[in-house]
Amino acid sequence: MVRPQEHLIADERARLVLDRLHERDAAERAAGLPQELRIRALTPPTGAFLYGLILALRPRLIFEAGSAVGYSTIWLALAARTYGGQVIGSEIRPERVREANANLAEAGLDDVATVLEGDAAELVRRFDGIGLLFLDAEKDDYSRLFLAGIDRVIPGGLIIADNVVSHDCRDYQELVRSRPDVHTVTIPFERGLEWTVKRW
Repeated sequence: MVRPQEHLIADERARLVLDRLHERDAAERAAGLPQELRIRALTPPTGAFLYGLILALRPRLIFEAGSAVGYSTIWLALAARTYGGQVIGSEIRPERVREANANLAEAGLDDVATVLEGDAAELVRRFDGIGLLFLDAEKDDYSRLFLAGIDRVIPGGLIIADNVVSHDCRDYQELVRSRPDVHTVTIPFERGLEWTVKRW
C-alpha cells in the first residue's frame, strides 16, 4: 500500500505506527469485516485536519470519546506535543485500550496521551478545562456524550464529531442546533465533521 501523504507530517517513529494502522483499517474494510470487528480509523486527511486545527487552537486538554486502537489519538497527540498539551482518550473495550496505549508507546507519544478504559460519558466528567472534545464513538451515542461533556468544555472550546455525513447523525445535529450556548456548522470534509463552538 502507498503511504498516505498526510503521514509525512509525523516523525518516523509515529509514522510507522500510522502506516501500520491505516493498512490494517483498509484491509479490514476490503475484507468486508463487520463494523464492530474493524478498528474504524478516521481517514488520513481528517487526521491531518485535526493536527492543523490543534496547532492553531493549542487546547491545553483534549478529550477523545472513542479511541479504538489509537490511530486518531496519535494524530491528536502529535499536535499536542508541540506545545505541551495533553490528550485523554477513552475506549470501552479493554483489549483495545491495551492496544491503543501500546501503539501510543510505540509511536513515542505515551508521555502526551493515554487511553482510559470505560464509558466516555463517565470518564469525561473527571476532567475540567477541556479545550477540544472529539467525538468518534458510536454515532447514536453522540448526543449522550455531548451532554456529558459540554459542561467540562471551556468557553470558546470546540466539540468536533466525525462521520456526520457518512452516517445518520441527525439526532445529534438537531440537538446541537437547538442549544443557545453553542454555535455549530457541518463541514462536508471527508466523512463529515460537525464543528461546534461553546459560546462565551
